[in-house]
Amino acid sequence: MKTLSKDEIDLEDGKVDRNKEKTIHSNRVVKIHNHALLSGLAYCISSCSMILVNKFVLSSYNFRAGISLMLYQNLISVVIVSILSFLGIISTEPLTWRLIRVWFPVNVIFVGMLITSMFSLTYMNVAMVTVLKNGTNVITAVGEMYLFKKHHDSRVWVALFLMIISAISGGITDLSFHAVGYMWQTINCFLTASYSLMLRRVMDTAKQVTKSGNLNEFSMVLLNNILSLPLGILLIFLFNEVDFLYNTPLLKMPMFWLVLTSSGFLGLAISFTSMWFLHQTGATTYSLVGSLNKIPLSIAGIMLFNVQTSLENCASILFGLLAGVFFARAKMFEKSQS
Repeated sequence: MKTLSKDEIDLEDGKVDRNKEKTIHSNRVVKIHNHALLSGLAYCISSCSMILVNKFVLSSYNFRAGISLMLYQNLISVVIVSILSFLGIISTEPLTWRLIRVWFPVNVIFVGMLITSMFSLTYMNVAMVTVLKNGTNVITAVGEMYLFKKHHDSRVWVALFLMIISAISGGITDLSFHAVGYMWQTINCFLTASYSLMLRRVMDTAKQVTKSGNLNEFSMVLLNNILSLPLGILLIFLFNEVDFLYNTPLLKMPMFWLVLTSSGFLGLAISFTSMWFLHQTGATTYSLVGSLNKIPLSIAGIMLFNVQTSLENCASILFGLLAGVFFARAKMFEKSQS
């Protein structure tokens, strides 16, 4: 048996240590990569499923109470987040009157954004809704320019122009065109952009009135959803959904309640998976994946709900979706240059 010298032993030990470091480093890289991939898939699946389930409830079941659907989904979110906070799994800020007063204006916009989204899905197919949602980017970009004096790169404006063209051509070639649906989606674009722009200002003020001086995503989810409940109840009476709920046989069907409840869980899943995905990657990757996610969503919406379409309309939809991807890439380039 060969006896190793001290130098040979040290050399062998060094090789082992380097091999261990390589293995640990390799495992660490794989682990991070898997987390980013898993979080991205979870976000894509939950966001696509949420829109498709909502469309299924509103169209296939012919459920004409979009505000009630929103209210039930938000109630599920409040219950689950409150339970997780009580168990110490997540941390949330205590709700104080000062915080509620600061947050209430942006919450009104949040509720309007959710309700108009429900109304537009009632009358429009999923593919055209996703294309018209690009209008939110146009309004937000203009709002940033005037409110925050932000100057956008020429690539961004080209992408926004392409989005406008795709929305117009998509509407013209839409075989299932419904003026009411387009009206609600237009309002939704303005409310969504307003929510995004106003949230930036309100968050800074809200942090100052919290006990910890911070406002995490879980606190915002709880705050938005819990404040939406009284507003939702008021709107149910204003839009006279009470009569529909009283007379519809759907509420006596266990399967319908299962679908409703699953939509509530999916709504909360979007909040959690989007935060997880953002933490694992970044805002630019999140934006790009969100744009790419609209492509399978539009295809699934057309196939699952047997939407009547034409070659021209499909081309307009694809053009709009690709314009959204181009916009995300342009924003990534703009951020890298700033």
